[in-house]
Amino acid sequence: MDLMRSEKMTLVQLIIPVESAHRAISYLGELGLLQFRDLNSERSPFQRTFVNQVKRCGEMSRKLRFFKDQISKAGLLSSVLPVVEPDLELEELEIQLAEHEHELIEMNSNSEKLRVTYNELLEFKLVLQKACGFLLPRSNHAVAEERELSENIYSNDDYVETASLLEQETRPADQSGLRFISGIICKSKALRFERMLFRATRGNMLFNQAPAGEEIMDPLSAEMVEKTVFVVHFSGEQARTKILKICEAFGANCYPVPDDISKQRQITREVSSHLSELETTLDAGIRHRNKALTSIGYHLTQWTSMVRREKAVYDTLNMLNFDVTKKCLVGEGWCPIFAKAQIQEALQRATFDSSSQVGIIFHVMDAVESPPTYFRTNHFTNAYQEIVDAYGVARYQEANPAVYTVKLGSFMEMLFGGRYVLLLMSLFSIYCGLIYNEFFSVPFHIFGGSAYKCRDVTCSDANSAGLIKFRDPYPFGVDPSWRGSRSELPFLNSLKMKMSILLGVAQMNLGIVLSYFNARFFRSSLDIRYQFVPQMIFLNSLFGYLSLLIIIKWCTGSQADLYHVMIYMFLSPTDYLGENELFWGQRPLQIVLLLLALVAVPWMLFPKPFILKKLHSERFQGRTYGLLGSSEFDLDVEPDSARDHHEEFNFSEVFVHQMIHSIEFVLGAVSNTASYLRLWALSLAHSELSTVFYEKVLLLAWGYDNIIIRLIGLAVFAFATAFILLMMETLSAFLHALRLHWVEFQNKFYHGDGYKFKPFSFALITDDDD
Repeated sequence: MDLMRSEKMTLVQLIIPVESAHRAISYLGELGLLQFRDLNSERSPFQRTFVNQVKRCGEMSRKLRFFKDQISKAGLLSSVLPVVEPDLELEELEIQLAEHEHELIEMNSNSEKLRVTYNELLEFKLVLQKACGFLLPRSNHAVAEERELSENIYSNDDYVETASLLEQETRPADQSGLRFISGIICKSKALRFERMLFRATRGNMLFNQAPAGEEIMDPLSAEMVEKTVFVVHFSGEQARTKILKICEAFGANCYPVPDDISKQRQITREVSSHLSELETTLDAGIRHRNKALTSIGYHLTQWTSMVRREKAVYDTLNMLNFDVTKKCLVGEGWCPIFAKAQIQEALQRATFDSSSQVGIIFHVMDAVESPPTYFRTNHFTNAYQEIVDAYGVARYQEANPAVYTVKLGSFMEMLFGGRYVLLLMSLFSIYCGLIYNEFFSVPFHIFGGSAYKCRDVTCSDANSAGLIKFRDPYPFGVDPSWRGSRSELPFLNSLKMKMSILLGVAQMNLGIVLSYFNARFFRSSLDIRYQFVPQMIFLNSLFGYLSLLIIIKWCTGSQADLYHVMIYMFLSPTDYLGENELFWGQRPLQIVLLLLALVAVPWMLFPKPFILKKLHSERFQGRTYGLLGSSEFDLDVEPDSARDHHEEFNFSEVFVHQMIHSIEFVLGAVSNTASYLRLWALSLAHSELSTVFYEKVLLLAWGYDNIIIRLIGLAVFAFATAFILLMMETLSAFLHALRLHWVEFQNKFYHGDGYKFKPFSFALITDDDD
């Protein structure tokens, strides 16, 4: 059974000639069944043999990411299916990528320069359109109407107005000394810009602004930005210098414009002409750039895969030792025993394809450390194995809880990966519905009529009193007549609570049984005699006996109080049971079981540490030389170490560890059994919620003779059922079941301190590996 025990692993050594090393590692990556050990862990990445090749692959990966970003920014899609091309050498691909990168960088640089020029002309055009109203005199509207566009003029100190802006007809410009600076600024900065100007000039300025009316692309961020046209009137050279510095600080662009109408028209025509030419040039550049990106996109998937594979190969080669004298590489790694033939075949193929005169040596080594854990899974079992691995990876070849985890649910992000988990969970939910014979809190007589009937007509309406049993019990599940009766809740609570205890005790017993199979598999008789046996005795002397009482009470219909029986089994074991006696000989049996439970505690605690100490002493005194090869001592002295590997024996540490393990088991037998009552609590909560939604929402709305109210009630009922009962309650049940498996079940046998088998495989390479 593949999932019960992890695959048997072996440590192998490879001696690879230099000329066939790259091809051999590539073939092993395609096979994906060998996990290499890093034999150069003491060296930094820059001290390894193939560091230059890794750097080249890293640089090519950077270029490929650059191409991918450029394609994404251009709104293009790279080819999902790679174009079939003949295999390229790494050097050829490196040259191609460098050429493409240089071409794209040059095109981007030219496009950016053109975009900056285009933005400047566009801003100049917007200034001409918006600032006209601030510069023209109010008495000269006829001149303004003659203009083809409402153009605004920016001027600097090279252009002096011929008339005052306020009194053009009475005051000459050269006597007024009034100047202006016009420009454009981001709308978000306009208010702070105006305040700064006011403070710098001490209020001796006139500030006018107007929205540009058109968004302009920022060449750096490629975002559209709203801008504001402004005109600042001032007097004096000192004020001009301050204003220009403030404009520079706020990123405002200033444009000089003559005040002559004919020059304004000429500038407008020139600006419009240049904008049209630039638009044509930009469009042509974008088309050329998109064409180049599209061509790259066809090959991007293939190039990316090739670079990733090459980088992974060289990273793996850096884990091997380089023997300069023999001109070969020496590597070590773990592989499943079943894969040895496939690995040898791949190495032989690499030798032949590389035309090497020397073959690759492959042989098995003795291992000191524990091998990695490897389970072969499929689409069905993978989800369950991932759930178990989230708790801890199984120790090498210990029993795998994934075999017994097939009733767990799945998280939302595992909907596809855990589709089989959801399928089994759905089937189990249907089974539970058949057990309770209800659907959305509505009882159904699926397996025939009820075993109860009314004594008289007084109970026919309320269905709450006067019921008598007139035939054999319901053939399957709970009798539907319990639903709605006065004793429904006490009966179902008692039933679910007892079922939870039975399921819990059964699963905990299964966990202890699996610990027996673990001990037997590793040939550890000490664990069988001094852990498995007393644990089975302790658990079943108390809670196994409680489970037996539950079954006897169900079968006999006894009215005995099991709480009283279990409590006074400890407080007064010799007292007369009276009406709480379920079978003959119950009192002496309880005394025997209590004594067995008391004896099991020191049985778990003391023998094993002292026996281990004795074995250790005899071993180093040479008295039991024959035991050195046995696994009795090898695996029991230090369970966490590998076979054939002995660490220094510390009796106090072993004794404390055994004491902690014994106390945990004794206390856990009580707390773990109580934890299974969460199954009862979840079932009760789910049932009550379902009843509330059905009776207080659907039936209440259906009682109104109004179609709108009925539709609203139906919608609320459907929403509550889908999102609360099916989603929230499912997630809650999954989390509680996960806890029961991880804590109450797996702690009986599962160490979970192994490490996962991670073979060198091209199929496992992801984007993160770059």
